[in-house]
Amino acid sequence: MKIRVYYEDTDAGGIVYHTNYIKYCERARSERFFSQGHRPLEGDASGFVVHHISADFLAPAFLGEMLEVTSRVLALKRSSVILEQDIHRGSVKIFSMEITLAYLSESKVRRIPDSILALLDIEGAF
Repeated sequence: MKIRVYYEDTDAGGIVYHTNYIKYCERARSERFFSQGHRPLEGDASGFVVHHISADFLAPAFLGEMLEVTSRVLALKRSSVILEQDIHRGSVKIFSMEITLAYLSESKVRRIPDSILALLDIEGAF
């Protein structure tokens, strides 16, 4: 997913604020579901929550730049998924994170439904 860096994403020096890298990755994960027609239902109390994040900030991004977020499934378990998400500026990797997401329904960890499993292509990147 391509993302342009806007003024609101940066500090006074035009450098992307560190939490925005995580936001960019969240947008890419959400877009995967939206682009496949998955829409959260109003009042539906199920979905993924972040269990763990390990992040490496490798180089800064700046105002106006175009970035690309890539995601790939590292492990898919009954009630969780581990993803690797990277952000590149051209051919340069500037951010990388590994994130574990747990699936909750009615405030309890539950098995990931087959309909959602189908949206997570374990064979490749999204």
